[in-house]
Amino acid sequence: MTSRGGKRLTRSDWLTAGARLLAAQGAGALKAEPMARHLKTTKGSFYWHFRDVPDFHAQLLTEWERSAQADLEAVLGSAPGAVARLRALAQSIAAPEEGRTTEAAIRSWATGHAGARAAIARIDQARLTAIRRLLTETGIGNPEMARIIYAAGIGMDLLDRTGEGDNRNSMGSLVDLVLALR
Repeated sequence: MTSRGGKRLTRSDWLTAGARLLAAQGAGALKAEPMARHLKTTKGSFYWHFRDVPDFHAQLLTEWERSAQADLEAVLGSAPGAVARLRALAQSIAAPEEGRTTEAAIRSWATGHAGARAAIARIDQARLTAIRRLLTETGIGNPEMARIIYAAGIGMDLLDRTGEGDNRNSMGSLVDLVLALR
């Protein structure tokens, strides 16, 4: 199925549009008709790629989770030493790269959608496990510090929506403060 511009839309085009609409307008925009209007195509194109709206939701969440897990692995592999990895991970949560603005919307969606809630829970668990492991490697044994760092990062990401402040530096300062407790 093609858009009015003549381009054949792919499953990936629909998922990318869905992620952008979710971030911009919330979960209410994740329906076949509004998305088709946004992409200037017909609902038939949507149903060519997805059985129904719940199937689209499931695939969107699967893609987001895959991407979030890949981002976590990339950050953990990007820096030598536990301190540098901990700092990089905390900063990536507090100030996600462009294109990762979907997470706040998925967190909001998760309050009323079981699939979104489960995807968020799995990513939260993976990140918390990584933060705990890195803290242990740096000599911090208090497991609550992982939750504090993670919660601060999520909060800073949401706070950044105001356009003020530098979350990367703020998060780096928090990690430095925690590490000073050793």
